[in-house]
Amino acid sequence: MLSPTARWRSAAADTFALVVYCFIAGMAIEVLISGMSFQQSLSSRLLSIPVNILIAWPYGRYRDLFIRTARRSPRGQFLLRNLADLLAYVSFQSPVYAAILWSVGADGQQMAAAVASNAVVSMAMGVAYGYFLEYCRRLFGVTGYV
Repeated sequence: MLSPTARWRSAAADTFALVVYCFIAGMAIEVLISGMSFQQSLSSRLLSIPVNILIAWPYGRYRDLFIRTARRSPRGQFLLRNLADLLAYVSFQSPVYAAILWSVGADGQQMAAAVASNAVVSMAMGVAYGYFLEYCRRLFGVTGYV
């Protein structure tokens, strides 16, 4: 069980990681792939900040569950960890992302392109985010799934 201080540090690390990563990766996808204007993407990214603040720690715990499950397998630890990161990211973030896009006025075609692109790009993004999250946790002096 985490102490109150460790919980706050863990929540701060997870929040910092998700806000920074989603702002940069989301804007790149929205502008470069889905064809949203810079203004639409900036609105989406700014709206995503409070959303990411709310979901960061629950997502971190959700992801840790996937990682712990993957670690139970005696084979392919590296591959299973990466697959767990990918599945956790896509299954948690896609519905949240679609809601953000809808709320800033993206049309159906833009939403479908952005969410589908995000899901495809998440094959790398989810894994990269997992490593970024672990790096941020180390910076904040907290541990994750271990």
